[in-house]
Amino acid sequence: RACSADPGNANFQYNHAAALQFVGDLEAARAAYARCAEADSADTRGLPAIVQITRQTADENQIPALEALFERHTDDPDAALRIGHALAKAHEDLKNPAEALAWLDRAKTAKRRTVSHDPKADAALFEAAIRSATTLRGRTSGAEGAPVFICGMPRTGTTLVDRILSGHSALASAGELTDFALVLKRLAKTQSNLVLDPETLDAAAGVDLTALGNGYMQHVRASLGIAGRFTDKMPLNILLAPVILAALPEARVICLRRHPADTVLSNYRQMFATSFSYYNYAYTLEDTAAYYVQFDRMAGHFERVLPADRFTVVRYENVVAGIETEARRLLDFCGLDFEPQCLAFHENAAPVATASSAQVREPLYTSALGRWRRYEAGLGPALDILEAAGCLAPGERSPP
Repeated sequence: RACSADPGNANFQYNHAAALQFVGDLEAARAAYARCAEADSADTRGLPAIVQITRQTADENQIPALEALFERHTDDPDAALRIGHALAKAHEDLKNPAEALAWLDRAKTAKRRTVSHDPKADAALFEAAIRSATTLRGRTSGAEGAPVFICGMPRTGTTLVDRILSGHSALASAGELTDFALVLKRLAKTQSNLVLDPETLDAAAGVDLTALGNGYMQHVRASLGIAGRFTDKMPLNILLAPVILAALPEARVICLRRHPADTVLSNYRQMFATSFSYYNYAYTLEDTAAYYVQFDRMAGHFERVLPADRFTVVRYENVVAGIETEARRLLDFCGLDFEPQCLAFHENAAPVATASSAQVREPLYTSALGRWRRYEAGLGPALDILEAAGCLAPGERSPP
């Protein structure tokens, strides 16, 4: 209705397009993104968004138009980031990995200067998460509710697993929620200006766990109107796994893992929300690799010490290779019987407001497996970090 009342409003058209994309109407979304671009010649959102949900080919691609748009907005870090990521995606579609990496570096350069990122702060956060597994060991609460938390690093299959599980008649997808961290922050009353930080994680040992669990459940039910069980697929909830399991005795936590080099590449090539500082590691390959090393250490510790009946790891590659086997295992882990519709995840009609909103509308594909191999020549510094940390198997890299 807003677009009908004011069709020349680029903001209206963009918001309408994004909503259409989330509900899976990609053709209508493309048309609305095009109207957004047409409404404002200086707009840098519409055309890049079209490219992100449309495969580019040698005969039909937007590379010349995007390059011209990039040159017009080189002084705007956010615009350059959007356009450069779209150019990288276009070159990836055309099987030009070197060009794709070059555009990613060019796209991120200006924005990188405007953000604050300290790898030592990341390391301190992961260390606090590891500590929480000890300080909360044996602690529990009287809170009721059995949500399923699907987490891990972004771009590792969290949305795919969410779509598989939420295809079950007893599970609804609540999307990516920040509710648990927010309720914890309010109860912890720490002085920092961050919701998730070492101070707050350390303070979790002293909060009323029943109030935390019940507060989270009430918050979700009140805001989303979900009466039954649901999934929460906020990736960063992995840092809160020990707190979640202590505050919600019936909760389950599923941690996604993916090949280290594919994880680093997929995070680096993703344009995260620029206002969300927790993903500031993704502006360089080296920082992304260092972040993965810390995540790997934490996730490995959790797998060893958290109860196996409530915390489990699933590997993206295993889901792709044997979706039914993994679906049955995860449903059993959640205490649910197998339902065939869980395998038809691409037919799940629920909205998807994540970076995978286009991919999960398609049947399972294997083209993302081992993608890093195509980029290996440009990943040297990141692979060095992974190799030094023991995250890559000996001899896994190609000979020099």
